[in-house]
Amino acid sequence: MRTDKIFYTLFQVFPELLFQLLGESSELAQYYQFKSIEIKELAFRLDGVFLPNENHPDAPIYFVEIQFQKDEDFYWRFMTEIFLYLNQYKPLRPFYAVVLWGSYNLDGGLPQPYQQLLDNHWLQRIYLDRIDEQNPKSLGIEIIKFIKASPSEVTQQVPDLINQARQEITNPIFQQKVIDLIERIIVYKFPFKTRQEIEEMFNLVDWKQTKFYQEAVQEGEIKGEIKGEIKGEIKGEIKGEIKGEIKGKLKTVPLLLRLGLSPEQIAQELKLDLEVINQYINSQDN
Repeated sequence: MRTDKIFYTLFQVFPELLFQLLGESSELAQYYQFKSIEIKELAFRLDGVFLPNENHPDAPIYFVEIQFQKDEDFYWRFMTEIFLYLNQYKPLRPFYAVVLWGSYNLDGGLPQPYQQLLDNHWLQRIYLDRIDEQNPKSLGIEIIKFIKASPSEVTQQVPDLINQARQEITNPIFQQKVIDLIERIIVYKFPFKTRQEIEEMFNLVDWKQTKFYQEAVQEGEIKGEIKGEIKGEIKGEIKGEIKGEIKGKLKTVPLLLRLGLSPEQIAQELKLDLEVINQYINSQDN
């Protein structure tokens, strides 16, 4: 399962989720933006950084990493990226490192030179297979449990999650984003089942209206670069008429930019060519 992308979406929609997992007040989320930040000189990228706004100079930075596989070099790499960031940006505020491990047995342990970080609570480790009733009831927490659920549990959880998303999220763009995410997790959990089988399993009345189905159709239609004529849904210049789902996706680009996503991340999230995104952004600037 592509867990990095799933959790990136989760933290974008539910920034309070990090603080719920840490046992902190959800109210802290209003002071932060969740971003992916590149350490330019060395081409490193920190995929999850909670940056506090300038009105809260004493609020710490949270560096967040999601790890769903064993990696003996993980802590060496993660700490190196953090200290490279500190050297490059020189923030005058404290920081915490947070690792969300898929399960406890994946954590190989902190290398000895970093052991003192545990004593000072700079590093906090969360094991997603040990989330229990101590965590508050929230849609974000329930989606994490859904990610970890067995296939037999998934069938029962899907209707409740979708209903909860529709009831709790008033913003229609975020609501659809969460529902699309739930559908994508379903597909990841059942990679060998056909569209018809998944539709029957989860009583999806009109699968053709789901984002996953539409993206699967478009995958063969949107190929190559936008320099020439692109067959299918996109023809001619990006400033011209862009039909159907592509036009709908591009309407969300300004919002995603305001949320702090880069053009590269937007292209990945919307499953569109990066040059399509860049030309659309340029067309809006003009």
